[in-house]
Amino acid sequence: MASPDGASGVGGSPEETELSITLTLRMLMHGKKGETVKRIREQSTARITISEGSCPERITTITGSTDAVFRAVSMIAFKLEEDLGAGGDGVSAGRAPVTLRLVIPASQCGSLIGKAGAKIREIRESTGAQVQVAGDLLPNSTERAVTVSGVPDTIIQCVRQICAVILESPPKGATIPYHPGLSLGTILLSANQVRGHSISQG
Repeated sequence: MASPDGASGVGGSPEETELSITLTLRMLMHGKKGETVKRIREQSTARITISEGSCPERITTITGSTDAVFRAVSMIAFKLEEDLGAGGDGVSAGRAPVTLRLVIPASQCGSLIGKAGAKIREIRESTGAQVQVAGDLLPNSTERAVTVSGVPDTIIQCVRQICAVILESPPKGATIPYHPGLSLGTILLSANQVRGHSISQG
């Protein structure tokens, strides 16, 4: 019979491996807040990049140790809450829920949902956050949007649990990342150009 701690399968204690893991989290966000991003970068020590483009939605990519990524996510969640509260008179009656949209390879969404939805239900119940995994792929990609909403504290707990699942089940096959605002025409055009080249050289 296997020993109880044989389940980790990775050398060293789980805590050690946790620290050396580099996590990349992709999120869909509106607008470009340069100053805020700069501050979050400095305070969280995570690498944060924002996709270019004229589309109002951009992909924010956060990379770093799991700690740095969670610090950045919590700062983003609190900043979003602050922005929501700014419209009111400062005294909000009940905190408005904040929504984060994570972008996750479809091949990992099965593990996140679990058998008959058991895993996602467990995450919802233990964190109190709302979690929705989109049924459809994001346009021209193999990624899906996972929407998490709640007050910042519950969102942070929820993102931690989602990341734990993602780290346990790496994506299968090639992932085609989602690019907001990229039309199918552009992709077809570039594919045809590539095909044209290979024929002329053959």
